[in-house]
Amino acid sequence: MSKEEILSLIRDGSHDIAKLKALLSAMNIADIAEIIEELDKEKTIQTFRILPKDTATDVFTYMESHDQQTIIEALTDTEIGEIMNTLFVDDAVDFIEEMPANVVRRALKNVQGEKRKIINQILQYPDNSAGSIMTTEYVTLSEDATVQEAFDAIRNTGLDKETIYTCYVIRRNRLLVGVISAKKLMLALPNERISDLMETNVVFAHTTDDQEAIADQFQKYDFLAMPVVDKDQRLVGIITVDDIVDIIVEENTEDIEKMAALVPSDEPYLKTSIFQHARNRFVWMLILMLSATITGTIISNFEEGLMVLPILMSFVPMLMNTGGIAGSQSSTLIVRGMAVGEIGLKDIFLILWKELRVGMLCGLGLGLVNFLRVYFITGEDWMLCLTLTLSLFCTILMAKTVGSVLPILAKRLKIDPAIMSAPLLTTIVDAVSLIIFFTFSRIFLGL
Repeated sequence: MSKEEILSLIRDGSHDIAKLKALLSAMNIADIAEIIEELDKEKTIQTFRILPKDTATDVFTYMESHDQQTIIEALTDTEIGEIMNTLFVDDAVDFIEEMPANVVRRALKNVQGEKRKIINQILQYPDNSAGSIMTTEYVTLSEDATVQEAFDAIRNTGLDKETIYTCYVIRRNRLLVGVISAKKLMLALPNERISDLMETNVVFAHTTDDQEAIADQFQKYDFLAMPVVDKDQRLVGIITVDDIVDIIVEENTEDIEKMAALVPSDEPYLKTSIFQHARNRFVWMLILMLSATITGTIISNFEEGLMVLPILMSFVPMLMNTGGIAGSQSSTLIVRGMAVGEIGLKDIFLILWKELRVGMLCGLGLGLVNFLRVYFITGEDWMLCLTLTLSLFCTILMAKTVGSVLPILAKRLKIDPAIMSAPLLTTIVDAVSLIIFFTFSRIFLGL
């Protein structure tokens, strides 16, 4: 049965509960969460209660935060305890971080003592750090154990672990000394020692490492999980690839919003109120509007020249738009290159040299087209054609340079490079392109 048919069955209200439960139980948990997202508050609660307990907990981790809050507020303390104590620690932390204080208090009140302590410890780590996204449910092995003993340990404890595909070898005081994959264990002989099979060159994260840097490590090494250690090299948790995928989506969304001059929002578009949308957009719109005063001032200083040759004003939008596009192209490529680790601060001169050459080629091509276009519009006014062509060429060179250097400069100043790709870049390119244009107009047209 399709998603639409199940949604229709739920909304109808006259459905067979047993049939609906069977249909939902046969579905993937992510698909169930997607269906619940389409329901109103009352149907969300009813549908969640229909699910088997184990399925309900798994579905809960895939639900949007507002749906999770709806569920928690409708459940009894006992039911909340069943969910919270079944969730993996990182999923429980993610849920708590999104909830208002009253929901957090009620949820934590129903968590078992040891698990509540671990959750509170993770919540104390800085936002966007390795410690804040790790889980403490992983498989550890002794280096003196045999393969057979390792399998016995995995069978005894693996059911409650987030992953068993990578096991971590520790010594006394949880000192991390190696890692071994389930594949390697399965291919080894039962009496072989873990110490002879484990990888000792372990790539790990510290609890205070930034989550973006960790995402880069996952991409570089194709990890399914990465160990997290404290300052004494003791294993305190692991980060799994499902959390890294969420981080990559989150960081990319945030960069796109900043590059579009938006205040980043954690809420989905359709779930965000119009007032929140307006607030997220108003700040940068105000800044851009006020920054336009600069371009207005430049134009007003050349008002007399424009009165003598009013056709010049008709070319200003073309010049500013072309410069803006040229700058945005460069900044987008540089921000993306830095995000995926292809570009570093040391590459600034190589980038500048490359963008200058790209700008020259684009400027020559567009300049030639512009020269011919203006010539046929204005007749035989060679000076006007030359003015506009040189202005366009220099504007493109300038925009490519500014667009490539600003994100690197921002990184150097520890500012998010994406911020430089919208408001500041637009203001600089618009203002400088006008100065270039009117300067050449004075030189060649005598304004």
